[in-house]
Amino acid sequence: MTDQMNAAASLNPRARATLVLAGESFTVSSESGTLSEQLAAMRKRSMVILKEYITKHNAPNDVPDESIEGSSDEEGEALAKTPPKKSKKK
Repeated sequence: MTDQMNAAASLNPRARATLVLAGESFTVSSESGTLSEQLAAMRKRSMVILKEYITKHNAPNDVPDESIEGSSDEEGEALAKTPPKKSKKK
């Protein structure tokens, strides 16, 4: 009887999770191993999902890198040409 329960328990995942990130839903589960192994596998998969989500939603799509570098060089030159003004004491 114990063997049947162990076999049934090993077929179904004992650990499942659902990540909901701003309306997007991700299901994470692990199919094999002990409970601690399933949790470790779920943690790794959850981190991959989170990394992909952050990369997808935080990366600027329409800003080219060249214009950012060019504008910072111009700002540096403008600051070098005009020294900071000193305040007058009263």
